[in-house]
Amino acid sequence: MRYVVDSSWWRRSTSSGETLVAGSPVRVMRLDVRAKSLLDSLESGDDVTGGSPSLIERLLDNGAIHPVIDRGGESTFRESDVSVVIPVHDERHDEIVDLVRSLSAASRVIVVDDGSTFPMAAVPGAEVLRRDVAGGPGAARNAGLTKVDTELVLFVDADVIWDPDAWGSLLAHFDDERVAAVAPRVSSDPGPSLLARYERSNSPLDLGPEPARVRAGTRVSYVPAAAIMMRTNVVRSIGGFDETLRYGEDVDLVWRLDSGGSRCRYEASVTVFHRPRASMIAAWKQRVSYGSAAAALHARHPGAVAPLRLNRWSAVSWALAAAGHAVVGSGTALASTTMLVRTLNNVESRVPIAMRLAGRGNLHAGRLIASALTRTWWPLTMVACLFSRRARRVAMVAAVVPNVATWLSTRPDVDPMRYVMMRVADDVAYGTGVWKGAIEERDPGALLPVLD
Repeated sequence: MRYVVDSSWWRRSTSSGETLVAGSPVRVMRLDVRAKSLLDSLESGDDVTGGSPSLIERLLDNGAIHPVIDRGGESTFRESDVSVVIPVHDERHDEIVDLVRSLSAASRVIVVDDGSTFPMAAVPGAEVLRRDVAGGPGAARNAGLTKVDTELVLFVDADVIWDPDAWGSLLAHFDDERVAAVAPRVSSDPGPSLLARYERSNSPLDLGPEPARVRAGTRVSYVPAAAIMMRTNVVRSIGGFDETLRYGEDVDLVWRLDSGGSRCRYEASVTVFHRPRASMIAAWKQRVSYGSAAAALHARHPGAVAPLRLNRWSAVSWALAAAGHAVVGSGTALASTTMLVRTLNNVESRVPIAMRLAGRGNLHAGRLIASALTRTWWPLTMVACLFSRRARRVAMVAAVVPNVATWLSTRPDVDPMRYVMMRVADDVAYGTGVWKGAIEERDPGALLPVLD
């Protein structure tokens, strides 16, 4: 088996052992000299058969390494071991026919018509299951799940464009018996409109180009059910999707799988496409609906959807800087670095390690704070701006600087000014949904930060 190291990977070798900084969240691991050859193999992408299985498992669970799937290799499962479930509600018949045709390698395809205004006509190559009353995507997927008789099930949304080449890499993950779910990258379908060009780099379903172990509070904390393959018996054992959730039911399911000891993977090397919304208004409503799920998710998974999770020292440092006390804030950050050096007293080269961790941590915290101010907390930010010139400056920096930095690093096919405006509107829409859900649930938990 071969693996790729996570982008967080940083390692230092000494005569007495190995110090590894990696994973999500980042962890410091102190290993003895016997781990050197294994770590060398991991870094070079060599086969590590015969390495320490316990260490490999530990690194996989920490998100420090990710399996490299051999697209031409043999795996336990085939397309014939998979049933496909497609929830449908008022989608175009011709698009469903095209989607089913692209999934023809599966054992069977089940189209669940979730109370469409006009019942879905017969679809060649698929069974059509009609629900008279729309219950939402979770209920539709569960209805299809009852008909599945294969070991694996693939859930695909009606507005996804499936790549027939995606099968092998997804199936290969299930050679690991702990893997219960794997999802491909879901990119926005290219198009000439401003919204389509924006979503090519900012689709809410696109979780980026790097593979990940999926877990709440990590770099990839969820995967959407727009396209996700799962072990049928494991999904059934936890009751399938929560039908009381109109949105966020896929996030909840993945988190329940993870908390139950299963492993969920995000395979970024496999890409399927998702059609963007037809208009800016439709995109706004989509983002609001996603945000509205936060309160219900918080009730089921306390703290997992917090708008901001960071170290207390980083929070104090940035708060002092925002209040105009940059020198004191910098001193606080330096003090936290000194304390981290003492915490790592049994680790060689602890000073450079502490400086690296604290430096990256504080920069990351700044970006998280900026995101919270313009996203979930935007109503509070607006109120503060009415009364404080400093608040207006902080809000302007939070809205512009991170988004310009993202534009410079990704170079999307949208000019910088409109890109920043669309990113801010995107955040405001999601934050509006969070407040809407919190008010409806009468629970402010999804609005509150978590300080470690």
